[in-house]
Amino acid sequence: MNPLLEKFNTKYTSSPFEEIKEEHYLPAFQELIKTSEKEIDDIANNSEAPTFGNTIEAMAFSGEQLDRVSNIFFNLNSAETNDEIQKIAQDVSPLLTEFSSKISQNEKLFDRIKTVYDQKDSLSLNEEQQMLLNETYKGFVRSGALLNDEDKKKLEKINMDLSVKSLQFGQNTLASTNAYFKHITDKEELKGIPEAILHQYEEDAKEKGLDGYVITLQYPSYLPAITYAENRELRKELALANGKKSFDGGEFDNQNLIKEIVKLRQEKAELLGYKNFADFVLEERMAQSPEKVFNFLNELLEKATPYAQKEIEELKSLAKADGIEDLQSYDHAFYAEKLRKQKFDLNDEELKPYFQLEKVQEAVFGLAGKLFGLEFKEIDDIQKYHEDVKTYEIVEVGSGKLEDGSTEKGFENLSLTTDNYQPSTNYKALLYADYHPRKGKRAGAWMTSYKNQYKKNGENSRPHISVVCNFTKPTKDTPSLLTFNEVTTLFHEFGHALHGILADTQYPNLSGTSVKWDFVELPSQFLENFCYEPEFLKTFAKHYQTGEILPDEKIEKLSQSKSFMEGYQTMRQLGFGLLDMAYHTKSDKVSDIKTFETEETKATNLYPSNPETAASPSFSHIFQGGYSAGYYSYKWAEVLDADAFQYFKENGIFNPEIAAKYKILLSSGGTKDPMELYKNFRGSEPKVESLLKRAFGE
Repeated sequence: MNPLLEKFNTKYTSSPFEEIKEEHYLPAFQELIKTSEKEIDDIANNSEAPTFGNTIEAMAFSGEQLDRVSNIFFNLNSAETNDEIQKIAQDVSPLLTEFSSKISQNEKLFDRIKTVYDQKDSLSLNEEQQMLLNETYKGFVRSGALLNDEDKKKLEKINMDLSVKSLQFGQNTLASTNAYFKHITDKEELKGIPEAILHQYEEDAKEKGLDGYVITLQYPSYLPAITYAENRELRKELALANGKKSFDGGEFDNQNLIKEIVKLRQEKAELLGYKNFADFVLEERMAQSPEKVFNFLNELLEKATPYAQKEIEELKSLAKADGIEDLQSYDHAFYAEKLRKQKFDLNDEELKPYFQLEKVQEAVFGLAGKLFGLEFKEIDDIQKYHEDVKTYEIVEVGSGKLEDGSTEKGFENLSLTTDNYQPSTNYKALLYADYHPRKGKRAGAWMTSYKNQYKKNGENSRPHISVVCNFTKPTKDTPSLLTFNEVTTLFHEFGHALHGILADTQYPNLSGTSVKWDFVELPSQFLENFCYEPEFLKTFAKHYQTGEILPDEKIEKLSQSKSFMEGYQTMRQLGFGLLDMAYHTKSDKVSDIKTFETEETKATNLYPSNPETAASPSFSHIFQGGYSAGYYSYKWAEVLDADAFQYFKENGIFNPEIAAKYKILLSSGGTKDPMELYKNFRGSEPKVESLLKRAFGE
């Protein structure tokens, strides 16, 4: 029996991870693709006249089991992969691409869609139905439905090739990351690195059967080394290894893949009638055009450059005191940490004991309770894909508005209780929390979904959401302790999770995070702002051994430090954004990857470029993930989040009326134009001045 082909007979129809074997995947995909093809054929060949219900709505609910299995498989390919799963992914991706192409090129189906679309003004559709109809029609046109047969075949081949090459890019990056480690036996070489990190390096060495210490390119291992190691040569070696990922001409080199991917994307855009791939992508974004994106990025570049240059000059002064006349990029984190300690007397390792992972998670859960009336209960009757994963049942126990109607209440009782909220218990979602690195997990942090929310046959089918991070594992003596940056990372990903958890739409493809790509980062970046609010920090920043609250002066400095190195960080993000836009507007200029990257980012580079390193070959966001011609959206969303949080700050950061309006924005998913959603919440369009004020005090 193949569990992926059966109805999931589990609590909340959760994924039956413990029953799934690797040999189940390929047969399940093959069978479910056939089933889904039949569903589509039945819609296309329906003898009844096309209607919204029997065509548009029927399509929205088709392929449900295939979607579930795809989510399980590809999520595990990121969070718990192995050689066999990666091999299966290479086999499965072309099958899914071919299936998708068949749907988008089904002429009978498109004729029915077009018939309904042409009648849209005479149909009595509500706003969400209108959005579904528009998105369905546009989706087909953008997938080549209006092309002739020859061009349709060309497009199908391009999509197939892109699917395979993007997957290979990600696998190469992961393999290149895992291939390197630095083995050190002399502790003196690690001077400056905190003892807690050294313990982790010892554990990593033992895992490899080695004495001494091992540093890897995994973020929790790499970052402390280049931040604290006094050994400059060690910092240089690690930074060089990190910068050479998939850029060393070896087995996992991605340079040719980049050229092939951008060339294919350009061909796709031209085939569909667009000047370039960025034009194609941005038609479906808030930004709308490459010109608008370039103007946005260059406006921020002009504002940020003098601040960033001033910051680098401060670091150079510090370095000169150590006899370093040529400050390099691999020195940045070390001297930035020194300067941060000098300015704010803050040190990540001194702060970490106050940020125990479990307490930080409690805080973010409590925040969701305070704002939105959610309560989280850990449960053990849901199957997991790894023993590190924890599972939570989320219920809604109130509207998020306090009984007395107050906008501010004592923060000491931040965690939600049924005493101070209107009781209305109601299952909302499942949450999978997966926080620690392992060999089969890619680097970084992300939120994903195993099941979307939707309403069908009178039932509101609730979502299954996952938050995946790479935080340092607990040891036998010490719990998992987070850097402050990791604290904000958890809040960031949980902001995405709330977008999924609060989803309340009719159709799965308009639910949760199914919004315009430059709107999707608003909820995540918005939630990070709470980490800098002193009274909120006091509720959870407590020493894991003594229970002592982080001292007031540290909290105040932490709050002030939010804009520390903001110029540098802005320039770094702008560099990535400009590079992304360059790849997707100037694909014909991409001959040598390093030369192209250097030229396109020179206005944002604050340090000399190393000829042995390049960011592009491991730039998974745009060559594997969904951020191609969209990396700018991180900064775009910062304008949104700064403006949104300013609204809360002006009226009380836990103001229940504003929280209720924000909850509507989150729960609406992609059912409305995002700018309309934002204006309904805020009362006006977002202002870039909100971001400049937060970042630079302008």
